[in-house]
Amino acid sequence: MACELEHGPPGVFECQLCSLTAPYSYIGQKPPDTESVILLEESYIMKDPFTANKDRFLVLGSRCSLCSRLVCVGPECSLFYSKRFCLPCVQENIDAFPREIQQDLEKRKVPAKKPVNKPRP
Repeated sequence: MACELEHGPPGVFECQLCSLTAPYSYIGQKPPDTESVILLEESYIMKDPFTANKDRFLVLGSRCSLCSRLVCVGPECSLFYSKRFCLPCVQENIDAFPREIQQDLEKRKVPAKKPVNKPRP
């Protein structure tokens, strides 16, 4: 089976919503050094820096299936529901998602609206 490294050389992943940056080593659905892992989406992958195991990896993010924005897997930036969707696209198309997803997004709004702690003058 051919390796999917032809998608391009390693580089730096940057979320277009939160600006998270991290070096990636692979883009695709079948991470290197894994026997039976096939991801459901083409993802930006990095080797897990917290372990020496070659078969361990972290999924950094993917492209939004609607707008093609590069987004991280963080709950503030995207969700996966059969495909990856950035939260702005989810909000624009909220009625197209099942009620469970809509309720989950309502729960997410509460922590996201907390004011940022800024030093007082």
